[in-house]
Amino acid sequence: MRAAERSGLLKDKSSRIAGRVSPALVRQAKKHTGITTDTDLIEFALANIALEDNFAETFRAARGRVDAGLKLGF
Repeated sequence: MRAAERSGLLKDKSSRIAGRVSPALVRQAKKHTGITTDTDLIEFALANIALEDNFAETFRAARGRVDAGLKLGF
């Protein structure tokens, strides 16, 4: 959330979002994150998407390739 704040993504809070979701999903997400309010949970989820670092795509692109200079420790 600090990264989202530094990026200016949390400045203006005038937009609203609504939708129907499973209560079990919301409970589990709150339990997993420690977030207690719906608003903070939605903000956290959106910030994670907005600040995605494309790790999965980068990891997939590197599949099967290992740097020849990598020290594996054996």
